[in-house]
Amino acid sequence: MTELSMSNAVSALPRQLDNVAHILRKAEANAEERGIDAEVFLNARLAPDMWPLAKQVQTVAELAKNAPYRIAGMDAPSYEGHPSSFAECYAVLDKAKADMAKVSDADLDGKEGREFSVKMGPRGDMDFTGISYLSGFTVPNVYFHASTIYNILRHNGVPLGKVDFFGGGR
Repeated sequence: MTELSMSNAVSALPRQLDNVAHILRKAEANAEERGIDAEVFLNARLAPDMWPLAKQVQTVAELAKNAPYRIAGMDAPSYEGHPSSFAECYAVLDKAKADMAKVSDADLDGKEGREFSVKMGPRGDMDFTGISYLSGFTVPNVYFHASTIYNILRHNGVPLGKVDFFGGGR
């Protein structure tokens, strides 16, 4: 049986980044098959007030990357801009996974109750514990943006199914 720990809980985040990369690979192949410029998918959005796909990818990467650093009480690396190609999307997902791997299990375990605040734009600071940040903020946000990526691509005719959201049945 797997031990319940903060490091074990955080370990689900890189898997979700892999799942997003799988979805993007299917979209890239579909764009090529259909003769669609990749920018069409990368700039697509579900609604005018929502971010485009490329910004959604950047956001998933940053949310996942920030979690272990914030839970451990460390400064997370900062990312600028958002990807403008499928290659850059894969790169930011890989970079986030590499940065997450720099936070050790020892840095995370036992930090479930660690209290901290995160500045949330004009809303100001929000207070969290390690576990509330992971389970009540990070995981729902990662899944929201990953679902939005999936939905943007489905809306644009990419043949994705539920199994693709979970990485294609690896």
